[in-house]
Amino acid sequence: MSAPPKPSQAPAFYNAEHYDPSKLVPENSVGYLMRKVMSSIRTQADAQLSLHELTYAQWLPLFKLSLCETATVATLARDLETDPASMTRSLDRMEAKGLVVRERSTVDRRVVQLKLTAEGQRIAALVPPVLADVLNGHLSDFSHDEWQLLLSMLRRMLANGEALRQQPPSPTEPAAG
Repeated sequence: MSAPPKPSQAPAFYNAEHYDPSKLVPENSVGYLMRKVMSSIRTQADAQLSLHELTYAQWLPLFKLSLCETATVATLARDLETDPASMTRSLDRMEAKGLVVRERSTVDRRVVQLKLTAEGQRIAALVPPVLADVLNGHLSDFSHDEWQLLLSMLRRMLANGEALRQQPPSPTEPAAG
């Protein structure tokens, strides 16, 4: 009888290869399907938030700013996985609409903090109900347990991705030709 695996070792089935490179098609790719779902969610949210003259490039930063006490262009761009130049352009438009202000830090004059105005807070408060409605629509035939399982699996995928980022890159085999 063999000893159980050490806690640091995953059971063999966790190391299974789910995709065969020669048979990979987008319709069965988790990445492709997640991207399509995200695109659908964004499109639906954009349609509802466009009634308030908001675009994705505006409502997402507004929502994020409403959730944090302090932010800079760099931290917001990093959190939203966009480049600082694009974020600056989006913030310029939001500032022109009176939704955000930029304030110099009193501690370090080089740092510019972003703050929502009262109007920005009002508009940002419109985002959660829209997102909840859109997400609930996408999950309409899921049971509570299925929803929780999906969240659990997505969190596992994120943890696996983080573990992969911590590993040194492995060389890939050249294609046979």
